[in-house]
Amino acid sequence: MGQEQKILKALVVDDMVLHRKQLTEILEEIPGVDVVGAAPNGKIALLKIAQLSPNLVILDFEMPEMNGIETLRQLKKEDSDATVIMVSSRTAESASMTLEALSLGAYEFITIPSGKIEAEERERLILQLKPLVNSIITRKILNRTIETVESAAPEISLPRPIAGIPANKVEIVAIGVSTGGPNALNEMIPKLPADLSAPVLVVQHMPTVFTEALAESLDAKSKVRVVEGRPGQRLEPGTVYIAPGGKQMKVIMGRDPSDGYLLGITDDPPENHCQPAADYLFRSVAGIFKDRALGIIMTGMGSDGAAGLKLMKDEGAQVIAQSESTCVVFGMPMEAIKAGVVDLVVPVQKIADEIVKRVG
Repeated sequence: MGQEQKILKALVVDDMVLHRKQLTEILEEIPGVDVVGAAPNGKIALLKIAQLSPNLVILDFEMPEMNGIETLRQLKKEDSDATVIMVSSRTAESASMTLEALSLGAYEFITIPSGKIEAEERERLILQLKPLVNSIITRKILNRTIETVESAAPEISLPRPIAGIPANKVEIVAIGVSTGGPNALNEMIPKLPADLSAPVLVVQHMPTVFTEALAESLDAKSKVRVVEGRPGQRLEPGTVYIAPGGKQMKVIMGRDPSDGYLLGITDDPPENHCQPAADYLFRSVAGIFKDRALGIIMTGMGSDGAAGLKLMKDEGAQVIAQSESTCVVFGMPMEAIKAGVVDLVVPVQKIADEIVKRVG
């Protein structure tokens, strides 16, 4: 047996010795990863990046001398090709910094407790980190062997554009998005007009606290109102509802016809390892709005959303997917396209235009 090929050279940057050790152990359990070093702050990390040329950096936010944001800014200035995964605590301040880090080019983030990582937390950390690292490895392999992959991979049949706009008026827009989502939503939602005549519901895979920070950030730069969803909230046109982290979100009918359509926020279990899950939202939209709905699947890992979009499509809904060239990870849109439920594939820059065409 030959020695296992190492695709990623990783550097772990965290001021806590215990966290550096545990993150290193988890990374070394992932095939294809070689942890080449560690650093207690950004200043030392930049020196080690220059010496060791890692292509993956696990970067903490709160560190002495140079924090994670300052380090990320310097890496951007130096045009580094290292992929950065941020390590964040679960606080409102960290959530705000995480959104800034993603806008500066961080690939994604993981959350970690401030103290010792117990066995249950370690398992949760593995579930966060391993898929992200594997997606980066896959991307590296594809980039290295693009000609071979193109000739060997089965073709994905892309849908043709919808001929004109269907007669049925869209009364609700439901969106599923994951890895790369905050930046994609930042690109799309501020382009929506204030008088959009339908509500927009968004499932972004994020933990508690982070979805509230995302809603506040988007609201500050958008013409539409953007809020984190609350139980029993009435759906209003021109408003974007972000599913709260750690909960499931669905559409329900009010008890009285005058109540209109409401948000249901539940503690129902994760689906596709996601809470909130796009499939959960899409299912409820399919059941209530039938052919008066628009489903949108955007950048993200895995297959969440594909099954729910099939139900929406079976009821006559329209479905749009984000194009591969504008996705950080093409997993979720690709699975929906492979399932044959997508009507149109467009770059993220044009999704808002397509919503307006169909909603008014």
